[in-house]
Amino acid sequence: MDVLEKIKQLPVGYSEVKYKNKKYGVTRTDFNQGKSFKIYAEELKGKDFVSLNYYVTSKKELLKPCEMPEKKVLDFFKNYKTID
Repeated sequence: MDVLEKIKQLPVGYSEVKYKNKKYGVTRTDFNQGKSFKIYAEELKGKDFVSLNYYVTSKKELLKPCEMPEKKVLDFFKNYKTID
């Protein structure tokens, strides 16, 4: 799974996705001339959230989860579904 590709599938700004059969509001913010991303997803009508920063450098890509295990972030990107 390519996390960067999954990030780019999310629109900039606010959108909604399904994750674990629940609806999440997702905010994507791009910065550093489109080479860095902040993602915050929060379960609507719930308490769960996913938060991370993702950086693309000249040598590698860095996933930086915010106050949660990387495994949780990767599971979110592997399993979220866009809502039509």
